[in-house]
Amino acid sequence: MSWVLILGAKSDIAKAVAREFAKNGYNLHLVGRNISELSDFASDLKVRYGVQVSLGELDVLEIEKQEEFYNSLSPKPDGVITAVGFLPDQKEAENSINLTVKTINTNFTALATFLNIVANDFEKRKSGFIIGISSVAGDRGRAKNFIYGSAKAGFTAYLSGLRNRLFKSNVRVITVKPGFVYTKMTKHMDLPKRLTAYPDQIAKDIYNGFIKGKDVIYTPKKWFFIMCLIKHIPERIFKRLDI
Repeated sequence: MSWVLILGAKSDIAKAVAREFAKNGYNLHLVGRNISELSDFASDLKVRYGVQVSLGELDVLEIEKQEEFYNSLSPKPDGVITAVGFLPDQKEAENSINLTVKTINTNFTALATFLNIVANDFEKRKSGFIIGISSVAGDRGRAKNFIYGSAKAGFTAYLSGLRNRLFKSNVRVITVKPGFVYTKMTKHMDLPKRLTAYPDQIAKDIYNGFIKGKDVIYTPKKWFFIMCLIKHIPERIFKRLDI
């Protein structure tokens, strides 16, 4: 049975993804901060799906600890899924250097450094898969969330380059771009009901896309068409819009 490491395992999407992979027979390394809070969740997965589940403590922003943590894992994962995310208030981030840095480091920098470690291991082994959860917010900068969106854009570009690098080593890299999702991270937002999904739907789309061999997964699928339209609006018009 294969082992999958889920980084940022306490998030709502991560927990839904963990259930989906456990349901399909994967053992899990659940990794995050204050990870003991997932003890009951881990026990439920073990009993419900008959898989093995380990809990690993790591603050991904402590970049100097990432390599030691990864090297301590036993067994090493066959796949890694990143579900780390931080969505600040845009106006607050514009007026706070610390909040801007935290947003960029959480959504991009710390994930890139961690996945570099994973990629080097998988490249040597000539196997494995990486699933990075980015966002449609990275497809085009908007005034309402461009600090968060720019970090996600960086992460999306990183995953694209990693996919190109690792293809020859039989390592798959999948970019996931969710639209609006009802989670703890978005509970303060007034989201459009017709465009907003629940974590279970996102998890199913991720697993199905993984099985089908996709490189990029928009979830729900309607966001592929929405972002195609948004990306093709001429800049001279787009800069005047409030979207």
